[in-house]
Amino acid sequence: MPIFQRDGVTTVLRRSAEYEPRRSWRTWLIGRPLRTADAPHQTIGKTIGLAVFASDALSSTAYATDEILFVLAAVGTAAFVYASPISLAIVALLAIVTVSYEQTIHAYPGGGGAYIVARDNLGELPAQTAGAALLTDYILTVSVSVASGVAQITSAYPSLFPYRVPISVGLVLFIMVINLRGVKESGGIFAIPTYFFLAMMFLTVGSGLTQYLTGGLGIVVDPPHLPREPFMQSVTLFLVLHAFSNGTTALTGVEAISNGITAFKEPRSRNAGITLIWMSAILGTLFLSITFLAVKIGAIPSEAETVISQLARTAYGGRGLLYLATIAGTTLILIMAANTSFADFPRLSALLAADGFLPRQLTYRGSRLVYSRGIATLALIASLLIVLFGASVTALIPLYAIGVFLSFTLSQAGMARRWWKVGQLALGKEIRERGSTLRYEPRWALKMMINGCGAFCTAVVMLIFTTTKFRDGAWIVILLMPILVAVFFSIHYHYRDLAARLSLERYGAPPRVSRHRVILPVSGVHRGTLAALRYARCLSDDITAVHICTDPAEVERLNRKWESWGDGIRLVVLDSPYRLFLEPLVAYIEEIAAQRQPNETITIVVPQFVPRHWWHNLAHSQAAMMLRMVLMFKPGIVITNVPYQLDNWPATSEGQDSP
Repeated sequence: MPIFQRDGVTTVLRRSAEYEPRRSWRTWLIGRPLRTADAPHQTIGKTIGLAVFASDALSSTAYATDEILFVLAAVGTAAFVYASPISLAIVALLAIVTVSYEQTIHAYPGGGGAYIVARDNLGELPAQTAGAALLTDYILTVSVSVASGVAQITSAYPSLFPYRVPISVGLVLFIMVINLRGVKESGGIFAIPTYFFLAMMFLTVGSGLTQYLTGGLGIVVDPPHLPREPFMQSVTLFLVLHAFSNGTTALTGVEAISNGITAFKEPRSRNAGITLIWMSAILGTLFLSITFLAVKIGAIPSEAETVISQLARTAYGGRGLLYLATIAGTTLILIMAANTSFADFPRLSALLAADGFLPRQLTYRGSRLVYSRGIATLALIASLLIVLFGASVTALIPLYAIGVFLSFTLSQAGMARRWWKVGQLALGKEIRERGSTLRYEPRWALKMMINGCGAFCTAVVMLIFTTTKFRDGAWIVILLMPILVAVFFSIHYHYRDLAARLSLERYGAPPRVSRHRVILPVSGVHRGTLAALRYARCLSDDITAVHICTDPAEVERLNRKWESWGDGIRLVVLDSPYRLFLEPLVAYIEEIAAQRQPNETITIVVPQFVPRHWWHNLAHSQAAMMLRMVLMFKPGIVITNVPYQLDNWPATSEGQDSP
């Protein structure tokens, strides 16, 4: 970008770079790079949006019933009659949360969900708490969904059970690669298994309900044994609440659409709102039907065979083609459910990073206009969790859903406060906040009541979940949440302190350099040394070459060459009796730096050999790189590398010192 000055005024000229990325293995893997101008064309409609953002919520129907029955099994199969009433209560809660988030979508068309709502209405601490809760939830969503999908596979093929961990990790990496190809392309790929799952589940549930109404629904043949012997004599309130809290995992993913509004085509809020209603209606219908039929057929919750597997083989009379298609569809949706997190985790982490609470690198958009570093981070952490917990859904579930309901509560509380602020505005007045614009609405009181009711209900569920699952592992998330928030604020303080120190406010005129001293470390006298010396002469006439002596015979040879090639530049030889290189050189540089005058600059010019192939570095000491790393943290010192390549230098018969 050329810059010209005329009469003290700087003129900046802009031009477009002609460079286009070359085709490589990355192009084959994730697709050709997209221009920034292509971003508006990467948005999606309602049909694809349901596949991208609703797969997490829809997939929970594959394991939510199992989790209810696992708890009720503590009393025995007789307690399974409570499963349907519990599922009705969960669906009622789903309706409340859906209506609440529908209001959030229209109030915050820029997306961001609980984080943006809490930031604008409750303050930074609640906002970072919501951010930590959501990020934790997205990570656990990937781990739980993929592990549950693999559990479906091992239900159909028990011989694969010992390999569930590597299979799970491989699937996470596969989803990561697909998401690196871009939102639109990954949505198109994942839409097929999502709608295949819905078709097979409605067929299975429809077949089961038809058989029940006609009196032809049988009992599951050869069900698994109860995972443990009943250890309670009667159903207690605590047991029912425990089963309820387990079943509320069906609500995970409901907030995903409000976080990803910007991925939808215009009108974004309308398309996102319709998709949310579709998702909730499908989720509620399938969840109620599966729970009802599971009780009627006498399904037994088990790690060895899922309830969906037992329902499918009962409805279809065995493990035939339709059974396998149902298991395949369920497996695919559970694995694809992780795609919701891969769509939302990078967006949310980019929002936190833009506000200075996560590393700035997470705001980077990759070649396919997605937050590729966030996608890779999510895959890495989720894979680590799968390995640590042995891909066990039952072991991972207790960590799940606390973060979901905490974010639900903060989001709805923030929305209730937003409507209160709207109600205090005069008619026609507007207030612009960071995430939305406030305008007076006549129905603000009703909307505040809806969101307030949602906040109360989700807070109660969060407390129930925390109490009932505390000993099962929920304490880990309770401990992790404040640690994450503390990390967020420490990163924020670092960026804020850095900005204050780099600010030009009240900086005044920059000091002028009155003296420039150059120090040139030399290991020998060769063409690379002379190239660095020529560059040093361009910087200053005050140059000192420094050689660390570990061999007196070598110094004599170096002195003779320096007299011929040193061009009169002074050479300081530092004897190193312990044969050290870096320590004596750094001590000398620090001594010079301690004696420097005001406005004096010290530059260390380091010759650095660059081999033709990267693996040739293994044959060289890399002293230049180590020196640069040591001096980088010394204040007031400038380090300049002068790389020299040998490709354009012809070899001669005279020996040279090795670099």
